[in-house]
Amino acid sequence: MTARFVYWMNVSVDGYIERDPGEDGGGDWMLITEELHREFNSRAQALTMMVQGRSVYEIMDPFWPNARNDSSLPDYLREYGEIWTTKPKVLVSRTRTTADHNTRVIGGDDAITQLAELRADSDGDIGVGGATLATALHRAHLLDELLLFIHPAWLGRGRPLFNDPPPQLTLDLLEHRLFEGGVAMHRYAVA
Repeated sequence: MTARFVYWMNVSVDGYIERDPGEDGGGDWMLITEELHREFNSRAQALTMMVQGRSVYEIMDPFWPNARNDSSLPDYLREYGEIWTTKPKVLVSRTRTTADHNTRVIGGDDAITQLAELRADSDGDIGVGGATLATALHRAHLLDELLLFIHPAWLGRGRPLFNDPPPQLTLDLLEHRLFEGGVAMHRYAVA
């Protein structure tokens, strides 16, 4: 029994996840259509759990817990709100000690050790959210897959996919798909 850590992120063609500080995962360069969001929902529902860094968690909460009951939103957004709110989550943070919505908090100097134990004691895919967290998992040789939704935008600046990009990362393509608007999904195994 060993789960896989899957770093899941929207990214520009040139490898950035934010153009400007404060975009909070939703820059105007992203083309998130209903079709794409339904894919997000399907993949999120299939996860064993989610592991998120503090910044990503705080982007998600309170928006998604509120969205699940907001009748002004389309059904696929309400559905994702329900998935995110009820899915088991681990928040990795040095500053927070509590979190709601089926979330356990871990932190401190042994956070990566705790995540390695979680991976070893779990099955399935564990979604990873956050560049800082993904970078730490990669350095510890715990990152198993990348699930990248590549948007047709060249940003030229911003926050990269990894905080400190690895000098070389060998990947094996597992799956790819094209969505309306030109967003390409690429799922890779980290070799």
